Amino acid sequence: MKWLRWIAFPLALLAGLALLAALLGAFMLLVAYPKVPPIDALTDYQPKVPLRIYTSDGTLMGEFGEERRALVNIDEVPVIMKHAILAAEDERFYQHQGVDYVGVLRAVYSNIVAGGKRQGASTITMQLARNFFLSSEKTLTRKLYEALLAHKIESNLTKDQILEIYINQIYLGQRAYGFAAASQIYFGKALKDINVAEAAMLAGLPKAPSSYNPVVNPKRAKQRQLYVLRRMHELNYIDSQQFADAQKQTLQVRRDVDDFLVHAEYAAEMVRQVLYERYPNDVYTRGFRVYTTISKRDQEAAYAALRRGALEYDRRHGYRGPEGYVDLPEDAPDEPLEEVLQEFPDSDELLAAIVLEASPRQEQIKVYRRGGEIVTINEAGLRFAGRALSDKTPPNRRIRRGAVIRIQKEGKGGWQVVQLPEVEAAFISLDPETGAVRSLVGGFDFSRNKYNHVTQAWRQAGSAFKPFIYSASLEKGFTPATILNDAPVVVDASLTGGQVWEPKNYDGQYEGPMRLRTALAKSKNMVSIRVLQSIGTQYAQDYVSRFGFDAEKHPPYLTLALGAGLVTPWQMARAYAVFANGGYRVDPYLIERIVDDRGNPLAQAQPTKAGDESLRVIDRRNAFIIDSMMQEVIRTGTGARASSLGRKDLAGKTGTTNDYIDAWFAGYQPSVVGIAWIGFDQPKKLGPNETGSVAALPIWMGYMREVLKDVPDAVRTVPEGVVSVRIDPETGLQSPDGLLGEYFYREYLPPERQTATAGRSTTPDEVRSQLF
Repeated sequence: MKWLRWIAFPLALLAGLALLAALLGAFMLLVAYPKVPPIDALTDYQPKVPLRIYTSDGTLMGEFGEERRALVNIDEVPVIMKHAILAAEDERFYQHQGVDYVGVLRAVYSNIVAGGKRQGASTITMQLARNFFLSSEKTLTRKLYEALLAHKIESNLTKDQILEIYINQIYLGQRAYGFAAASQIYFGKALKDINVAEAAMLAGLPKAPSSYNPVVNPKRAKQRQLYVLRRMHELNYIDSQQFADAQKQTLQVRRDVDDFLVHAEYAAEMVRQVLYERYPNDVYTRGFRVYTTISKRDQEAAYAALRRGALEYDRRHGYRGPEGYVDLPEDAPDEPLEEVLQEFPDSDELLAAIVLEASPRQEQIKVYRRGGEIVTINEAGLRFAGRALSDKTPPNRRIRRGAVIRIQKEGKGGWQVVQLPEVEAAFISLDPETGAVRSLVGGFDFSRNKYNHVTQAWRQAGSAFKPFIYSASLEKGFTPATILNDAPVVVDASLTGGQVWEPKNYDGQYEGPMRLRTALAKSKNMVSIRVLQSIGTQYAQDYVSRFGFDAEKHPPYLTLALGAGLVTPWQMARAYAVFANGGYRVDPYLIERIVDDRGNPLAQAQPTKAGDESLRVIDRRNAFIIDSMMQEVIRTGTGARASSLGRKDLAGKTGTTNDYIDAWFAGYQPSVVGIAWIGFDQPKKLGPNETGSVAALPIWMGYMREVLKDVPDAVRTVPEGVVSVRIDPETGLQSPDGLLGEYFYREYLPPERQTATAGRSTTPDEVRSQLF
């Protein structure tokens, strides 16, 4: 029948074409399959895991690597996250064998109906194939290899293994690789703790990490999230109530991706440098975990105290004006303002803002802060910078529309105008028994100034160096009761290494003869110079090197008595630990242990410890007596404001260098040594009366107040060979009815007052009191 021929011919033609296509496809497979790369990268999955640095109590304080990644086992991934991924990327993942042919047909139909390419059919397995082995070029050849690889992967790995690799490997923006890292970066929480709305937001990222990034493109990210939520609801992964709640939920997206749980950037950078030297090729990819000696509590206390101290200093010296100005047309949209603020990063609680309105008469301003919030600041919040509103203020210092300023939230919830300080500061604390560094803050803001003032800033120590000179004098027969004259000194150029030197006391006051204990408490320069004249500058230079100071940075001149040599806060912490631990020199250390990505130990600290007599650098009696003299500094001397801490076991010394260039406070409680420094990177005067007790001591106190809250007062034990006798405070001689008790080496006891008459030999102490 003719009609059969008309039907049979087209069918035969179609069958022939189908057979030809099948043969061609088989031929292509035979040619292409051998060229499919091996999938060892998946079967032996070794992702690039960054270097992570932790406090001693396990808090993440730093991370370094091109890829931010946190590996999770598939069993640790919450069900809601798995469902969100499947809804967004591959709903038939557990049904297909690498290529979803149903999805392909649906995509083809959708694209034909739409009149162009609108929908893809790439499965999770195909995405892995492309991610690991192929380029992103859109060619038929690449698609063929992608499909072949997907089949190969499915035949070698289970579905859960494939999904686990995908969850850990996929790029999700902000340098985040894997959903665990993205959860922490975008929401500041572990993957196991995310909710439905957050899971949908994360699941929407693989399609286009830059376009759907909630930090960069919040509106598009929200649209993508709503799509994922709708698909989850259609697939019955969430019920109608969950769907409705998740749609309405406002997500708190973190904008500062480097905001770790504790501010220890300077310490983390020190560790990074050490690891880079040891493992230069693997440091950022092998997943090393470094546990430091840093205590989270101590670090937080040090960070807060340093910033508060620097800001208080800054407020004492007035408002300098806005950080910059921008042209601000009327009704300026938010996006340009956000772009401007990108050039002025927030510094923790000090937030950058753009002035929208400034009303001098009403003493009020309105500002725009990051994220779109409009803040009104009235008279109370303008006290610090109020004068900058005046029309009489120079234009380059005036707060006006378009000015970029800093604002800070007050304790009562209001806002105030502040500024970033120009001054820098440093703080370090350590355990004097082992040298373990408990806190380290190398500057006010690491993102603004990466110079580590704890380890890199060589500055004069000023009077904070005097205890080492006094310690040297004890070995030469001086005692805390030795009387020396606090009177002006003129020193010949040959004894200073320069020119004629006429030093002064920091307060310009001279009090005549006084005991060494009083002289140290009051930080009398003239007495310290006379001590050094007596014991000899060469002896003193050699002696201070016992504490870890570099002899070449402390020339043997009389200026050594006033701390004119150069030190770092790190060195000062090591040196003061000698007094705190009874005479042992222990080396500060920061790294406790290093493990690999599986937790296998690679290195373990072997710290030196006080009590090992091979580490002794000064006599226990010497350490005890200097310690007692530095307790006097806090009881009655230049560090007296520290007595407000209500403790009896604190010891330390203020330090103020010539012309108020540097301010220090170095001190300790027997369980912790703390060193605070404040000054400018380009040395200049801190200002009148900005002494160690005014500028640096508050930082030290702020730290000690927090870390010693639950620590009982320590009781010092008088070492053998030290005796306590009553003395006459005017002469320093023994007196049974003396008003003061004083400590002495047994062999250097002063004579009794009633026997100090003609007919007996003169003691070394009496000779010195006559000469000086």
